[in-house]
Amino acid sequence: MDLSGKKVLVTGAGGFIASHLCEELVRAGARVKAFIRYNSRNDWGKLEELPKDVLSEIEVVAGDIQDPFFVDSAVKESDVVFHLAACIHVAYSYVAPSLFVSTNIGGTMNVLEAIKRHGVTKMIHTSTSENYGTAQYTPIDEKHPLQGQSPYSATKIGADKLAESYFCSFGVPVATIRPFNTFGPRQSLRAVLPTIISQIVSGAQEIKLGSLGPVRDWTFVKDTARGFISIAQSEKTNGEAINIGMNEGHTVKEALEIIQRICGTALPVVFEEERKRPDKSEVYELICSNAKAQELTGWKPAYTFEEGLKETIEYYKNNIHRYKPNLYNL
Repeated sequence: MDLSGKKVLVTGAGGFIASHLCEELVRAGARVKAFIRYNSRNDWGKLEELPKDVLSEIEVVAGDIQDPFFVDSAVKESDVVFHLAACIHVAYSYVAPSLFVSTNIGGTMNVLEAIKRHGVTKMIHTSTSENYGTAQYTPIDEKHPLQGQSPYSATKIGADKLAESYFCSFGVPVATIRPFNTFGPRQSLRAVLPTIISQIVSGAQEIKLGSLGPVRDWTFVKDTARGFISIAQSEKTNGEAINIGMNEGHTVKEALEIIQRICGTALPVVFEEERKRPDKSEVYELICSNAKAQELTGWKPAYTFEEGLKETIEYYKNNIHRYKPNLYNL
């Protein structure tokens, strides 16, 4: 499917990945409607950081993914819907699990119902590699069991299964993208890589972190955005769950060492207990098999881990005033 000229809705558009996706969609010629969460400040989140010529091409609508009536009005007349609206941070799911259920499961059901009602051509539902839990084998392919090791992943598994059920029961043309750990410009400090980078570029004398041992398959955000578009364009992806990742893993410690080398620093690390996940909830190894994505869509990463880090570090150097690196962000 050629997205040029298509009416495209992006939910959760004020977020990190979605802002990059909106930017790529505009450059691909799509007519983009960005669904952000309503707030009284008229704050468009990370969309505010898009180049002005790109942002001027986007229609922004504000509502709540938990409101089925607003979701229905936003979806109406769309050709393609990219559903990214969600509560996403694992640590916050420990203290606000009900919000994760109502947003991630209830919100996804609202979108699926609207898709079914209005005959939308394609929906891309956003999953997460957290749904696999600690790897039973690596690289992790889409046949790997799903494991709810946190309230966050449990609700995302529920949302994935809802999407699967609407495809099987009603023929809703939905594909599920399962990105591994995306990083890059505009990411919040809830994620470990910007946590490290922001502390370094702000002039900290030490780096405060939790566990250094978990392995992650970090994927640069521009590659992830291309993955969304590739899945939308392919006629082979309906009813499928598709991983997007690098097919390589690094421990947090290894990522820290690479970042310090790029930045020319050698700061000591201080362990903070509050940054550590409960042992049974921690996901210790995530390494992506991206073979299915390559087979069905032709997608493969264009950036190496280090190339993505260099671009990300440059962003935080120029935008550190937007962040609070001295505070732990739950």
